[in-house]
This record gives sequence, structure tokens and C-alpha cells, in this order.
Amino acid sequence: MGGIVRLFAQTAIISGTVTNQEGRPLELVEVYCRGFITYTSADGKYRLEVPAMKNSWIYFYLFGYRKDSLKVDLQSNKEYNFKTTLKLLAEDLDEVQVVEEKSRITNTTVIDVKALDMLAGPVTGVEGLIRLLPGVTSRNEMSSQYNVRGGNFDENLVYVNGIEIYRPFLVRNGQQEGLSFINPDMVGNIEFSAGGFDARYGDRMASVLDITYRKPEKFGLRSEASLMGGSLTIDAIGLKNRFTALSSIRYRTNELLLGSLDTDADFRPRFTDAQVYLTYSLTDRLELSFLGNYSRNIYKVIPSIRTTNFGTVQQSLRLTVFFDGMENYDFITRFSALSADYRPNKKLTMRWAVSAFQTTEQEYFDIVGAYRLAELDNNLGSDQFGDIRFIRGVGGFQNYARNLLDAIVVNAQYTSTYVGNRGTWGWGLRWQAEDIIDRYKEWETIDSAGYNLPHFRRYIFRADTLGNVFVDTVEPKGLFLYESFDTRASVFSQRFMGYGEYSSNLKLLNGDLYYTAGIRFNYWDLNDQLLIIPRFTVKYKPSGPKNRIFRLSLGAYHQPAFYREMRDITGNVNTRLRAQESYHLVAGLDQVVTLWDRPFRIVTEYYFKFLRNLVTYELENVRLRYSARNDADGFATGLDFRINGQFVKGIESWFSASLMTVRERLKDNPQLGYLPRPTDQLFNASIYFQDYLPKDPTWRVGLTLSFGTGIPFNPPQFERTATTYRIPPYRRVDIAFYKVLKEEGKPSKYRAFNVLKSAWAGVEVFNLFGIRNTISYLWIKDINAANPDLTTGRQFGVPNYLTNRLINVKVVVRI
Repeated sequence: MGGIVRLFAQTAIISGTVTNQEGRPLELVEVYCRGFITYTSADGKYRLEVPAMKNSWIYFYLFGYRKDSLKVDLQSNKEYNFKTTLKLLAEDLDEVQVVEEKSRITNTTVIDVKALDMLAGPVTGVEGLIRLLPGVTSRNEMSSQYNVRGGNFDENLVYVNGIEIYRPFLVRNGQQEGLSFINPDMVGNIEFSAGGFDARYGDRMASVLDITYRKPEKFGLRSEASLMGGSLTIDAIGLKNRFTALSSIRYRTNELLLGSLDTDADFRPRFTDAQVYLTYSLTDRLELSFLGNYSRNIYKVIPSIRTTNFGTVQQSLRLTVFFDGMENYDFITRFSALSADYRPNKKLTMRWAVSAFQTTEQEYFDIVGAYRLAELDNNLGSDQFGDIRFIRGVGGFQNYARNLLDAIVVNAQYTSTYVGNRGTWGWGLRWQAEDIIDRYKEWETIDSAGYNLPHFRRYIFRADTLGNVFVDTVEPKGLFLYESFDTRASVFSQRFMGYGEYSSNLKLLNGDLYYTAGIRFNYWDLNDQLLIIPRFTVKYKPSGPKNRIFRLSLGAYHQPAFYREMRDITGNVNTRLRAQESYHLVAGLDQVVTLWDRPFRIVTEYYFKFLRNLVTYELENVRLRYSARNDADGFATGLDFRINGQFVKGIESWFSASLMTVRERLKDNPQLGYLPRPTDQLFNASIYFQDYLPKDPTWRVGLTLSFGTGIPFNPPQFERTATTYRIPPYRRVDIAFYKVLKEEGKPSKYRAFNVLKSAWAGVEVFNLFGIRNTISYLWIKDINAANPDLTTGRQFGVPNYLTNRLINVKVVVRI
């Protein structure tokens, strides 16, 4: 931009500060004059060199605020300084600005952390907001995991303060998962990209979630309590404001949710977490920071009985299972990161960071069960309607596991950013070492009416005198296991990564063109594979009254294997597994329109991903079991839509919708064509909505809605065919009613609460309509299915239902 301006013989400089009505500086305000544009910094300041001309108009624009402008005669070689105040479009409530103006220029969606306060549902952290964005799906309200544009949980990048975060390895059910690493009370900034992200982010095929923890500005305390647990967060500063400390502890129990499941049991979930974020400014240019975390998630359950009714109107069935035994899951995570940020001048920023992550995971269970499958009387006129008509099958099973995993991941990285006159350069290097020890011992036996499954029979034929006629059978002796795995593995490896990127903007056809080009490399010594990964994004904002931005992203998003992808279903580890490859094309339109005299942002994106060397997998609940082979190619394509704005004056809401398909073709069986991947979901829609009583805005309502069509499934040990079965659609509505007792910056009519910074209390209704969503199936065979001589047997898929309607009470206090 500076070089283009200098083409004019005479120039002037405009500078100044932009604030809101309270005098606070506003960041990322667009300052436009004579075809040249800049944005305010975090302290609200800006500086722009423009042609020196009379009757020059300067425009100030920030999403959610009223536009402002001023007219000035600019003289050559002079600098003009202005103080500008922007007014909110709606002043009845503090606006929850869900998407900031910054995300219109960058390649990520920026979410205001205030949206977390009114989020309804069991998952109330950052992941609870992310799953309501377009292209993002989740079918389990007890898990914080999410899928993005057809990818699975392992294809998402998560960063906290620039450090990559890892999810547990052995979790198989959402109720075992415990607390997410991201502590919502400590979050200061949230950025998310569903694809086409920049080269500075790592090597995953689906998405990136970039979290920055906030730095305290003064002493403060936040406490939260509910029927599902609580948290306590303390802000502190000292040493003449050079030292800051942000500390938080959390406790959560899922007993409220588990009590609504079909299984009656003694549930003992105990999830605890402690985090600390410290910063110390040695000088104005050098700052040290430390992030530490300790988490222990214990899930114990002693099941007693399960009763599940399922089937159709024509055939109503009831499964009753009697249990004996216990499940014991214990996941311990330790994390620490030390970083140094150095700013030798205003243009250059350098960062060094080292981090260590350790997870120790124990998965013990020994469960014996006896089941009865009965058919119910479905005659509406019968006196025995709903009672058992006859027993269709009985049987027993035993599930046993002694699984242990210990993983350590160590990182050292350097990143740097240089803001030049014409653009911004970024580069970085990273070294990573992984040491994983895995003990996998698990087996299952099933007995159906005296038949041990799988049931084998050896046939005896008499060919000498009877002409090859069947005369007898020999029954097997001993116990045959339905599934049995017993392996040990130890893997150590190193990775070397780096990137370089450049971003800038220029004038084109009376509009503004923003572009970012970058390249990554990734080398893994375990399989000796080197990846070169280019990425490019361009955004164009035409001039004129219509506020539109067009986006195009192209690039490679390859994913070298981590340990989970390397281990197959039997526990064997493939150390020569190649990286999965994904090539993205993302085209989008971002526009701001005015409805009801308020701005609304509408974003539409089309994407196509060409996928190579895929590793196929099975998905059950949140458990992923990989083939550990590059045995498929495929593609993903879809259309995402979102509109957000003030549907109710003064507060932000949004609606998202997605059409999507993701397919794969098996290399060993290409004649089957393109089959749906386990995360294939044709349509998904979500709503985040807020409202309040006009006569008393302290009474507020938060509502979330999720709908998603069914995902594919197949019975266990079932060879894939062109025929695909699908789980029923996922449908869920959560609603919360809040009373604001003390609003920040405003006096409360209840005098006792004026000593607080803010306080509110509320009641949440989970699963408002009581819809029982299916997460997976328990498979039961009748006696005929166990007998190889009969073809009349059936295998029944008994739905594993998720939670029912529940009530939760929550209180939040800030000092």
C-alpha cells in the first residue's frame, strides 16, 4: 500500500484513535479514505498515508456499530489527528458480538467469548459453541468432540496459546470423556476455521480451533455452581502490573445425565481439573509465560440392570440385561508450556516455546451379563398390551479389558512475525518427540442359549458307502471368544516441521484484494516421509455500497499418522503408515446486509476436498478403530450457510445449515464404488438464539437447537457392501432461563448484589422435547442366528439411547 501511495506526487497522513461511547479503544475498525484502507490496532489507533486532496472523506466502520465519517481538506506533507467515537447500533443491552470484523479479512471465524455465558446444554464450553457453526456436527451431548466437513475427531487441530493440544486415546463413550482441556473461564479469544486455513497452522485434514487465554487486568474472582459441578477462577496482578496470574479449578460429575440412561447403575464419575497461566514482563520488549494443567477424569460404574424398548408398531421388542461386575476408567493428563515473547521493535515479534504433554490412561472392566429378548403385545385392544408375549431369545456375555497407555509428547518451537511496509511475513520451526507405551488386552465372549458365538461345527461325511452323505457332526470343545486382543507396543519417533507465509493487500479494480500465501514442510522419521504442503487464500472486497467479500482458498492439508491411526483393530501397529492427503478448494461469499435497521452477516461457502491414502475406520459412540492401512481414496463436498445478527435488538443470535457428503472407495474392493464414510451426514442445521423480556431485560433466555440426518453404520464383523444402514436423525433442543441479578457496569436493584461485579442464576432444560437420540447399537442374535444349519435367524440392533429430558440449576458470581 505504501508503495502505491507514493505514486501520487503529494501525500498526507491521517492518524488518530477510535473509541466506543465509554471511551474504550476499538480494535479492527476499518478506516477508509480515497481508496486506501487500514485497521485500528488493539489500542484503537490507526495511521494511514493517503493522497493529499481537498474534499476528502474519511469513513469509519466496525460491524455492530454505526458508521461514521468526516470531511477534511488534506494538504501535502501534513499529518492530521482525529478522535472518533462510534456508537452501538443497539444500546439496550451489551451486545454479544458473536463474529468480529476481524474474521472477514482473516481466514478464521472469530467468536466473542461473551456468547459462552448464555449457552444452553450439557456441553457449555468452547466446543459447545463450535458445534453450532456451519460444517460442524456432533451427535453426543455428553462429549465435547465434534466433526468438521466429514472429518472425524482426530482430524481437528486445537491450539491453546499457540501450543497444540491432544485428546485422550482410549475414550470409547462420551460419558467417560470428562473435562475438556479448554477452560472457558480462562478464554480471552476464540478463532475457528472449518477448512482452508493458513500455513502457520499444523497438519490435519479438517479444522483448526485457536484459543488464546486472557491476561488479567486487575484482581477478580469468578465462581460457578450447578447440579453438574462447579468452578473457581482467580485473576491476580502484581509487581507493578508486570506479573499476572490466572488460576482455575473445575469439578464436574455426569451423574445427572447418566441417571436418564436405560441402564440402572451405581455411577461414580469424578472429573477434576486445575490450570494456571502466568505471565511476567522482564522488560517492555520481553515477556515470559507459563501454562500448566493437571487433569484427572475417573469414571466408575457398577451396572445392575438395563431395560430398552425398541422396534416398530408391528414388532415391539424389549431387551432386559442383568449385570454383574464393574467398569473402572482413569485418565490422568499433565501439561506444561513455557514461552518467551520478544519484540525488538514494532515490526518484529519472536516467540520461543517448549511444552510437554503426558497422558496415563487406564481402562479396566469385567462385566458379566445375562440378557432376555422378548416380544411385546402390541394389540391396542388387548388387556396385556405392552406385556411380554413370548421370549425370543436368551443369552449371556462377558466383556473383559485390562488396557493401559502411557504417552509423552515433547515440543520445541520458534515462530516469528515481521510487519513490513507492504505486507506481513511469518515463519516458524518445530521439533516434536513422541514416546508411547501401549498394553492392549481385551476380549468378549457371547453365549446364546447354549451356543458359544462364533459357533463352529465340523461336518462328517461318509463318501465310501453312502455317497458323500452327511451322517454326524463334531461339536467343538473349549471356549471360543467373539473378540480377543492381546498386544503390547512401544513407539518412539520424532517429527520436524516448519512453515513460511506472506500476507498483504493491494488495490484492484477499485476494490481491495487481500491474500495469504504459505508453504509447510513435515518430516517424520518413523516412516521417513517428507511432505511439502502449499496453501493459498485470496479475499476480494469490491468498492461500493454493498459490503461483500469474496473468498477463495486452495491448498494441501495432509495428516501424518499419530499413534491412534497406526494401531489396527487387533492392536498391531503399522509404523510404515503414510500420511493421509487432503486437497482443499473453498469458495465463499461474505456479505453484510441491513434488516430491521440492524446489520446481519451472511456467509456462504462451497468446499470440495479430494482425499488420498485414507485410513478407513469404524466409529462407535466416540471410539475410533482404524485399519492402520492406506486402503482408500475419496472426496468430501458440501455447502455451508450461516446468518448472524441481532434477531432480537441488542443481542446476537445465529442460524447455520450445511449440506455435505463424504465418500471413500476401497482400494481392495473398488467395484463397490464410492461408499459413505462413517461421518457422512447429508444435512445438518443448528440455532443459537437469545432473547429477553422487553419490559425487564434482566430476564433472559438462551436456546440451542441441533438437527442432523443419520450417519452410516453396519453390524460388527460385517463386510462392507454397497448397502448402507443409517442411525436415525439427531434432534435436540436445550433452553435456559436466566435472571441477571447484577450486570457488569450497572447498579443492581438488589442492594446486596452491588458489591459484586456481576451475578446471575438460571434454570436449564436439557433435551426440551425428550427425544431419545441413538448413538450406537448393541447387537443381539437369537438362537437361529447362532445355528449354522438354519437360515431363519435374525440379528437385532438394540439402540443405545442418549439422555432424556433433564433440569439443571446454575449460579454464576463474579467479583
